[in-house]
Amino acid sequence: MNIDGRLRIERIIGNNVILAKEESTDTELVLFGKGIGFYSKDIGYLQSNDPRIEKRFRMDDQDRMKDYRLLLDDIPTEVVRISEKIIELVASRFEKTIRYKIYFALPSHIHFAIYRLRNGMDIVNPFLYETKMVFPKEYDIACEAAEMIREAFHVDIPEDEIGFLSYHIHSGIADVSVGQIIKFSNLINQLVIEIEQRENIRIPRESAAYSHLISHFRYMIERILQRKVTPNPFLPEMKNNSMREYALAVELRHLIQDQLQTDMPDEEVGYLVMHLFLLFQSISTSQE
Repeated sequence: MNIDGRLRIERIIGNNVILAKEESTDTELVLFGKGIGFYSKDIGYLQSNDPRIEKRFRMDDQDRMKDYRLLLDDIPTEVVRISEKIIELVASRFEKTIRYKIYFALPSHIHFAIYRLRNGMDIVNPFLYETKMVFPKEYDIACEAAEMIREAFHVDIPEDEIGFLSYHIHSGIADVSVGQIIKFSNLINQLVIEIEQRENIRIPRESAAYSHLISHFRYMIERILQRKVTPNPFLPEMKNNSMREYALAVELRHLIQDQLQTDMPDEEVGYLVMHLFLLFQSISTSQE
């Protein structure tokens, strides 16, 4: 056996995560792989090319290793274990690759949430209603995760915290940080407020029109950031036939561009006009 290819197991963090060292360089590694921790319980070494190793972080990944060292030092093993179970649940529900940053972010979040709840500190999520609508599948999984946390740590998880768990779940399957998700949720909330103030209306939060609008905002933001442009052949006539909606869409465009720090294509303005037209039509019909 070639010692240069051996990894000495230093610590089993969970069923899917272990801490190891390269024997040839004494470099610390965090290894990820389905069942790798369970498999490694009764052995002292792994081969560097073991197929169970799906992802590894080396000491020269300074930021990641720093984050994980803090996690190892400060977070109880039981929190890591529950986090792994939640991550496994997420993986079973989504046909997407799990982003390994969730192994860092989720235990840290759960640990701090438990601390706050046990010490009577309020957890307030101003975007809870929108979260349920924008991330319905993530929210359903977060509800199950909240029950797992409650059973393990004997703390009731409020709905606002379930909303924050939804963000971490989405971040774990998408190439977006929790901070960005909160930023985008805030932008969506600002857009709704701007529409209501500009038009002197109140959009019923339980209405289908509101749900459609929020959903459009979510995917619109994703397309803008990904620079995806879908042709809109109706844009020229919208400027003449939907002047009210077009003028508002242009105002909202300024807000969107300022918050996202990127250009919003004319085509997206056109699609926003269409959704505003449907929104106003729905509100007008409900008032008759």
